[in-house]
Amino acid sequence: MGGFLSALGQKLAERWLTLLALPGALFLATTIAARTLGQAHALDLRRLTERITQWAQNPTATTLAGQIVLLSAVLAAAAVAGLAAQGLGALVQRIILAVDWRTWPRPLRQWTHTRVTRRQARWTAARDRYRQQLDADARTLALQQRRADPAPRQAAHQALLRIAAEAPDRPTWSGDRIHAVTVRLKRDHHLDLPVLWPHLWLILPEATRAEITGAEQALTRATTLAGWTLLYAPLTVWWWPAAPLVVVLSLTCRYRMRSAADSYARLLEAAAQLHTTELATQLGIGHTGPLDSALGDALTHQLRTRTPSPPGTMSRAV
Repeated sequence: MGGFLSALGQKLAERWLTLLALPGALFLATTIAARTLGQAHALDLRRLTERITQWAQNPTATTLAGQIVLLSAVLAAAAVAGLAAQGLGALVQRIILAVDWRTWPRPLRQWTHTRVTRRQARWTAARDRYRQQLDADARTLALQQRRADPAPRQAAHQALLRIAAEAPDRPTWSGDRIHAVTVRLKRDHHLDLPVLWPHLWLILPEATRAEITGAEQALTRATTLAGWTLLYAPLTVWWWPAAPLVVVLSLTCRYRMRSAADSYARLLEAAAQLHTTELATQLGIGHTGPLDSALGDALTHQLRTRTPSPPGTMSRAV
């Protein structure tokens, strides 16, 4: 038991150091540099070194007690900055995925609705161009007995996917990428993923759950990086070198968020298609063959929570 607690404490300490202390300490160092140098002396390392030397020679910092208090304050401030970044990251993730955007406060809901509408218009135009290219390629094959150059068709398809995999219903690509899984399972197999998923998760193999959890954690880390970006952004007011740092963080965050959302969506869809028939067997639903719409209807009907009947309905039915 002691060994388990020791290992658990070591693991928690490592996670605290990696997720909170080190990024927070870097943020504090950047903040101190920004406030010390300012815009006029943004790259004056000598000025920064002299100021740090003055602080180090302060009588309070030369005593053991003072050093302990200073180190504790730095670690505490770094942890607070890390928690703030995680909080902002959670907010960013909610806005990016926008699962419940129709219930948001009115100004934010209106802005999201406008953005979704614009994305839908762009996606519809890209889909029409892709269909036109498909028709042109089909005519070429029918009339000239040869296959058309696939490059224009592939380019039109990639242009469509850059907007969304399915008709947009979220304000961002990442949100629509995950939402596309629900759309496809509902359209192709009549499966209601929000209803199905809690039950399906309980029967998934450990390796599959680990893969999905890892993808979800990667998405969380990407949105936490967005939180750090928001914390660094105000430093540009005092110190212009923070601006390129914010740009790099923003681009990295965007790439990692899209990559994580795509991986997470692929794993969700694959898990549902591979293991839904196993869930049906455990629920006593007889089915042979692959997943189809009939099985999807049966599962959705059995798993969906039913609204209680009004008082007296049962007695009147009897």
